[in-house]
Amino acid sequence: MKIRLALLLTLIFSVLSTAPSSAAGDRYALVIGNAKYPDADAPLREPINDARDVADELKRDGFTVEIGENLTGDAMRRAFDRLYGKLRPGSVALLFFSGFGIQSNRQSYMIPVDAQIWSEADVRHDGFSLETVLGEINSRGAGVKIALIDASRRNPYERRFRTFSAGLAPVIAPNGTLVMYSAALSSVISDNGGDHSLFVQELLKEIRVPDLMAEETLNRTRVGVTRASRGEQVPWISSSLAEDFSFIPGATGGRPTIATMTPPPPTSPIVQPPPPARVELPPPPPPARVELPPPPPPPGVEKPVDKTQMAFADDPTIKSLTEKLDANPDDSSALYRRGQVYASKGAYSLAIKDFDDTIRLNSKDVEALNNRCWARAVIGDLQAALKDCNEALRLRPNFVDALDSRGLVNLKSGLTKNAITDFDAALRINPRLTSSLYGRGLAKQRSGSISEGNLDIANAKAMDPNIVQEFDGYGVR
Repeated sequence: MKIRLALLLTLIFSVLSTAPSSAAGDRYALVIGNAKYPDADAPLREPINDARDVADELKRDGFTVEIGENLTGDAMRRAFDRLYGKLRPGSVALLFFSGFGIQSNRQSYMIPVDAQIWSEADVRHDGFSLETVLGEINSRGAGVKIALIDASRRNPYERRFRTFSAGLAPVIAPNGTLVMYSAALSSVISDNGGDHSLFVQELLKEIRVPDLMAEETLNRTRVGVTRASRGEQVPWISSSLAEDFSFIPGATGGRPTIATMTPPPPTSPIVQPPPPARVELPPPPPPARVELPPPPPPPGVEKPVDKTQMAFADDPTIKSLTEKLDANPDDSSALYRRGQVYASKGAYSLAIKDFDDTIRLNSKDVEALNNRCWARAVIGDLQAALKDCNEALRLRPNFVDALDSRGLVNLKSGLTKNAITDFDAALRINPRLTSSLYGRGLAKQRSGSISEGNLDIANAKAMDPNIVQEFDGYGVR
C-alpha cells in the first residue's frame, strides 16, 4: 500500500507543525551524475559537470556530500545504503540525480549505467524507484527530504518496448518532501549541447540568492528555465513541506529587513521653511451603486459547479492533467494520476470519480481498483471498498498493495480475523510493510492477543515513527 500510504501522508501531516529544519538536524546529500551508458550512442555531456557543481554548492551550504559518477546498479545501491545509514531523526536529506530516468507502473526510476533494459519489467528490476528511495529516507526519520531529478531525457531503452518516450511520473512522496523534475511530467528534453544543463544553471543561480525558502528557490528556478527555453522546458515541482527550510543556513525566509539608522545631528542649524498650507478637501461621494439581478441561466440542463474541484483548479499538477483530459477525456493515465493527486490532498470524492473513469476505460486496471478500494475505505464506504479489493486480487492474486488495502477494510469493518489473514499474506511478500505490521498489531489486540499485538505495533513504530498518525488519518485508532 506504499503508493496509497504516501498519498495520505501528505494529507495527514499537512497541518502538523515541526521545528524549523534550519536549526535542527544535520544535512546530508547524495549527488549522482550518470553519463556513460553503453547503450547510448555517446556519453551525455551534462551530468558529470552538473553533479560536481551541485556538490560544490551544497558543501558551501553546510551539507555533508557524497558524489558518485557513472554508478552501476550495485554502486548506486551501496550509495543509497550509506545515505540511509547517516540519517537520524530531524536530519535533512537531499538527492540529486542526473542521467536517464524512465517511468513504469506510474513510478519514476533512476537508471544506473549498467542497466540491461529490454522490456518494461527490466526497468523495475534494474532501476531505482524514486518513491522507494524517498520512503526509505523518511523511515529513517529525516525531517526534510529534497529530490532534484534531471532525468527527463530521451533514452536508448524505451524504444525497445514503447513507441514513445514517456518522461517521468508524478511522485507520491511522504510528508516533508520537496521534489523537482527538470521538465514537465510525461515530457522529455534533449541535452542543449553544452557542458551544463539549463536546469542546473538556473538552479545554482537561485540557490545562491539569500533569504529564500527552498520552495521559492525552486519556483524561481522553474520560472528561469521556462523563460530561458521560451516555454519549451517547464520544470515540475511537488511539495509537502510542513516547515521552513532554506538551502542557505540561517535564512529567515521573509523579505530582508531594512536596518533603520538615526542620522547624525547636523553641524549647523538648518532652518526649514514652513510647509505650505494644506487644504483638506472632503472625499468625493461614492458613485451610486446599481444592483443588477443575476443573469438568467442558459437554456437546457445546467452542469452543477463542483466547489471542491474549483478549489484545486490552480494546482499546477491538477491543472496540467486536466488540460490533457480536456484534449482527450479518455486518457486513462491522466485520469489515474489526477485521482492520485486528489487523494493526496484529501479530495476523496474527486479521486474516486477519476478512478471510476479509469476503471470504466479498463475494467482490469488493478492499480486503479486498489486505489479506489483504499479511498473508499478511508471515507467508510466499506462494502464497495471490499468489492474493489476482491476484484483486484482476483486479477492479481499476490498483489501486496491490495492485500494491505483489504486488511484495512476488514479492520475497519471489525472483521479482525480476516484482517490478520490479509496482513499476514502481505507481510509474507514484503516483511517491511509497516502498514500491514501496524494493522496486524491492532487486529491482534482487538482479537485478544494483546502481547502479540503490542509487539507488532512496537516494531512498526520503530520502522516508521509516523505510523500512528497515519492510521489516525484512516479513522483507525
